[in-house]
Amino acid sequence: MRKTGRRTFKSMVTRNRHKRSITNLFGVILFSLLICSCSINSRPAVDGTQRLTDGIGREVNLAKKIDRVVSLAPSLTEIIFSSGGGNKLVGDTTYCNFPKEAVSIEKVGDTQTPNIEKIVALHPQVVFVSTASQLQAFTKLLNDQNIGIFVIDVKTLGDVPKAIRLMGKLLNTQEAANASAGGLESRIETVSKVNLDTQKKPVRVFLQISNEPLFTIGNGSFLTDLVRTAGGESVTANVETAYPQLSKETAAALDPDAIILSDSEDNREPNIAFKNSSG
Repeated sequence: MRKTGRRTFKSMVTRNRHKRSITNLFGVILFSLLICSCSINSRPAVDGTQRLTDGIGREVNLAKKIDRVVSLAPSLTEIIFSSGGGNKLVGDTTYCNFPKEAVSIEKVGDTQTPNIEKIVALHPQVVFVSTASQLQAFTKLLNDQNIGIFVIDVKTLGDVPKAIRLMGKLLNTQEAANASAGGLESRIETVSKVNLDTQKKPVRVFLQISNEPLFTIGNGSFLTDLVRTAGGESVTANVETAYPQLSKETAAALDPDAIILSDSEDNREPNIAFKNSSG
């Protein structure tokens, strides 16, 4: 999150205990998009493979020993590192900049239009994607190269530690993943209790994913749940899609108390739509 010259979220939260708790939780889960509510249902292995069910119910054949993976979402890159599997990540997107080790990983394009030739050249066993919409364009191409695609699709904040544990099982880093997930659950519980005890009026938050075009979070994003758990109220919580694009007129009318910016080069300042807002 970046300081923007006006009273942004980070500067506001130092004013009282209730608002400070929001920053604490966002420090736990740095901005990223989409994690998971999926499970591992192993079937009998055939020729060193296992049959698993991903986050949207697809049955996927994956190698029993996975040591080369590609991530097509910043959130999944963070999950991989959190689970202790960062050394198995051979490719990620241009938006993957956290943790700092992710910056030096080979880039395979952006989240929606990855470079398939680059992915194939990296010889991953699995490509992790965050939404079903990413599947249509390149599933067959990767399957033809014996590269599995595993969807991890977040629904709630509580699914974040589940995703870390799942990744630990997939990458055989269970000990590190369990420790990371347990620590996160503890911090979420602590922040939730603080907000329950204080019972103050929620801060009205606008979470800006990108400046131009202006994208934010909606009802289908786990980040909306994160804001709520931390004691805030997303001003776009009632928008049905997970990551909607807003017009400047729509955004200006929201008039949030606080604006949260994702940490990316194209998102250093609030959109001009908020020039007269109290955020």
